[in-house]
Amino acid sequence: MRVLFDTNIFISYLLNRRAASSIAQIVEAGILGEFTLLMPQALLEEFSTIIPDKPYLAARITSSEMKQFAAILSAHSEMIPMITEPIPAVTRDPKDDYLLAYAVVGEADYLITGDEDLLVLQRVQGVHICRPREFVEQVLNP
Repeated sequence: MRVLFDTNIFISYLLNRRAASSIAQIVEAGILGEFTLLMPQALLEEFSTIIPDKPYLAARITSSEMKQFAAILSAHSEMIPMITEPIPAVTRDPKDDYLLAYAVVGEADYLITGDEDLLVLQRVQGVHICRPREFVEQVLNP
C-alpha cells in the first residue's frame, strides 16, 4: 500500500505526538514501514519552509526538531521525483493541486489530509482521499 500525507499531517504530528491520536498512529506506522510512505521533494520543502514562516508554529516546533523529523521522513520514505510539466487544476484551492498530482504520479492508494478542499474530492484517479481517523479505522485497524 502506498500513502502520501499532506503537510498538515506532519505539522499536526510535531505539535502533538500523543500515541493515542490517529495522526501519531499513521505517521509512526509510515516511519515503521507498515506501508510505503511517499515523499515528494516539493512537500518536504514546503514542510521545511512553512514552520519557520509561521510564528505560531515556529514558537512550538524548534528548527532542530523540524530538521531531525525531515531527515527521518527522508530516510523512511520513497522519494517522488519533481514534476516538471504543468500541474492541472483539479481542486478548489490551486495550492493543493501539486499534492494531488504527486499522489497520482507516485501511484498512491491513499492521500491523507485534513484539508477540506482535498477531502471533498474523495477519490481521484484511484487515489482515496481521507482523514487520518478514517485511514486508521478502515485500513490500519479495521
